[in-house]
Formats: sequence, C-alpha cells, structure tokens
Amino acid sequence: MASFAIEVTRLALRCVSAFSPETAGRLAFRLFSVTPGRKPSNGKEKALLAAAAPAMAKARPVTLSFSGGWVMARHFEARADRGATKRVLLVHGWGSRSDYLAAMIEGLLAGGAEVVALDWPGHGASPGRTLTMPAAVRAIDAAWRHFGRFDVAVGHSFGGASLACAAGGLVCDVPPQIAKSMVLIGAPSEMTWLFKGFGKLLHLSAKAQGALEGMVVQLSGRRIEDYDAARILGVLTVPTLVIHAEDDKEVSADHARRYAAAGPNIELHWANGFGHRRIVSATPVIERINAFIHAEDRRAAA
Repeated sequence: MASFAIEVTRLALRCVSAFSPETAGRLAFRLFSVTPGRKPSNGKEKALLAAAAPAMAKARPVTLSFSGGWVMARHFEARADRGATKRVLLVHGWGSRSDYLAAMIEGLLAGGAEVVALDWPGHGASPGRTLTMPAAVRAIDAAWRHFGRFDVAVGHSFGGASLACAAGGLVCDVPPQIAKSMVLIGAPSEMTWLFKGFGKLLHLSAKAQGALEGMVVQLSGRRIEDYDAARILGVLTVPTLVIHAEDDKEVSADHARRYAAAGPNIELHWANGFGHRRIVSATPVIERINAFIHAEDRRAAA
C-alpha cells in the first residue's frame, strides 16, 4: 500500500494534470530531483560517520565550481612509500556521501593510489537539495578541469552511471571526460527505467510522463534514451570492471548483465552476499578493484 504522502502527491499531480500535463510533468521532475536529508537517519549511519572521521580527516578539501553551483571534493595524497601511483576519481551513489566510502578510500590508498572523492550536489559537504544527471556530469567535469586527468574512475550506483554518461559527453556543452579505465559498482545501465518507474509510482498520465522525460532534453540537449551507460561504454571500449551482487535489491543484477553484454572491454565480477550498500566496504571487493587498477603495472613489471 502506498504511503499517505505518495497518495497526496498522486492526487495533487492528477489535479494539476487535468489542466496542464506539462506542468504536472515539470513538478514531478522537481520531486524526482530532490535529494534525501543529510543527517544520519539511524544509529547505524551515525556510527558509520564516526568511524569514517579519522580517514576523512586525512584529506585536503577542495571546492570545485561549475555552471550552476559547486561541490566539495576530498583529495587524498598517495602514500609516499608506494612509488608510481594511479589518480582515482571516486564518486558515491544517490543519498550517500563520500564518508561512506572511507573503507574503499583507505583500501585504494593502501593499494597505491591518489584519490579524489566527490560529494554530489545535495549530498555530504556539498550545498543544495537537488541532483540531476546533467549536474553530476558537470561536477565530474569540474574535477577533471581542476586535477588535470584521472587514470581510473570508480563509481557506486548513481555515481557509476554518471561516470559513464560523463565519458559519453551526454551534456552538450561539457566535453567527454574519459578515464583510462573504469569501475562501476552496483550501477544502473540506463536511466529510462528510473523515469518510467517514477512515473508509474505517481500514476502520471502519458502526457505528464512525456513532460517529465522532456526535462532531460531541456537540461542536457539529450533524450532520456541517450542516457544508456552500457551502450556508451561498449562504444568507447574503455577497460571497465563491473561489480554487482545478484542479491542487490535496489539495482537489479540485470543491469550488470546488460553491461557485460555491451562489449568485450567490460568484465563482470559478482560480489554476491554484499547487496547494494555493503558492497562498497567489502574487503574482497576492494581487493578486486585494486587488482584491476594495477594489473597493467604488474604485467609491465613482469
């Protein structure tokens, strides 16, 4: 049964749609873009933030500006005893923050990497209360412009899809930003399913649904169908590691299979048992990412 808030929202949008489906679609998009509250919602999240604090304190905060706003990044210098390093751009998922990736940050540093972790607009230490895919692409571009290059791009959930869309140059006035290799963890392979699912949840009419999806064109110059991360990575042929859990209840494992079918450059690794959120701090997952990131260096040394 739908919650009372959803029932009220459905009724309000139905009333608006009777006069103007386009307005209903635009209102739905505003709701779609609102980010969750930043404060920890339970004791577990509070404990995670407290545990992450020592690791996050090692970073240098960097403000990255882009058209429409700014985001906070944390720059973790590579360890001096690791020799040649890889520069990694690390991005979290919807409703998360870079603090929740502290275990992965520590693991990447130990493996011999320099790490830049972004907080999306409306998340963590970044301002705002909304996030869209075009805004995420602009934030990624801001990181590229500031730091110059990234050897590896690693993203969880929404973050993984955003990295693929940034590499594909899907926002018309933003250049493609393509890392030498990519790692996508529990990431959706395309965006249409999210919009269709949201419209179905709110019982939008066909015209209101069209207006909802039309907002993507207004913001980026691309149709929602163009935001196909699997197709983009298959075309780019960038070496990509896709990590997913078949027990992921938020992003279906079918998305991982769709990535794997997109091209021979995409390697699929199952991390079953870790679901959608625990996967980012699982030791076997971090070890697998490090092995992928440094495989070329090891082959060269051999």
